[in-house]
Amino acid sequence: MENYLDRITIDTDICHGKPCIRHMRWPVEVIIDLIASGMSFDGIVIDHPELEREDILASLAYAKIVLSGKSLLEV
Repeated sequence: MENYLDRITIDTDICHGKPCIRHMRWPVEVIIDLIASGMSFDGIVIDHPELEREDILASLAYAKIVLSGKSLLEV
């Protein structure tokens, strides 16, 4: 099983240091917002082919960690 969190990158030069997908300008919060708007994983990937299903799963895994009060360094 892939460690999805490896797909989350934090770089001060990209999106002001927000957690993003694979050094792209896709903040985790935007992926979560797409899901919250009702888009399916397949719909997101079709509309944004630079993203992969695993990127969406990584965003959810990251959100779970943040909500638990932990940091990426603790996991």
